[in-house]
Amino acid sequence: MAAPAAAIAAPGVLADLLPASTRARAIARDAVLVLGGAAAVGASAQIAFTIPQISPVPFVLTTFTVLLLGAAYGPLRAGLTLALYLAAGAAGVPWFTEGTSGFAMPTFGYIIGFLAASVAVGFLARRGGDRTVVKTVVLMVVGNVLMYAFGVPYLALALDMSASDALSAGMYPFLAGDAVKLVLAALLLPGTWWAVNRFRSQD
Repeated sequence: MAAPAAAIAAPGVLADLLPASTRARAIARDAVLVLGGAAAVGASAQIAFTIPQISPVPFVLTTFTVLLLGAAYGPLRAGLTLALYLAAGAAGVPWFTEGTSGFAMPTFGYIIGFLAASVAVGFLARRGGDRTVVKTVVLMVVGNVLMYAFGVPYLALALDMSASDALSAGMYPFLAGDAVKLVLAALLLPGTWWAVNRFRSQD
């Protein structure tokens, strides 16, 4: 029997589709997601390169990973995942960019921004913000703005930069890459939901 359309379109995130028949299993599932998500963020942080002539901030895959994870996990799981990533890395786990750790780095503000962005993106996704191309574009823009809102001022304070210099070093060089990631997410997330809903409607 086909599932009702209203049930298929009900607000939720992709991680909610993973089965958990009891509360204990749901907790275990979410714990695995949080640990695996933090490891995935740490792994993506190793895909990085720095061009000192352009910016002291490395070009990384982490921003894309964080935003997709936020959309897939929802605000609580995503917040716990990035809080674990931040706290463990600050305590010495070498999974920040290029195997670094600690908080005495000028780019630490971006990591704080990852946490804020993942929660905001998860919040929007839980309310259907990743179901259409237009909504996903808005979701990704909000996430990127939050990352820069924390990262650029922190960079300016850490390196004693003016606001304009911090923007030139910590945001402008990355906007083209952000646009590419935005397009990819705008295709990937709604496309995944389309496939999920098509599959569920055939049950």
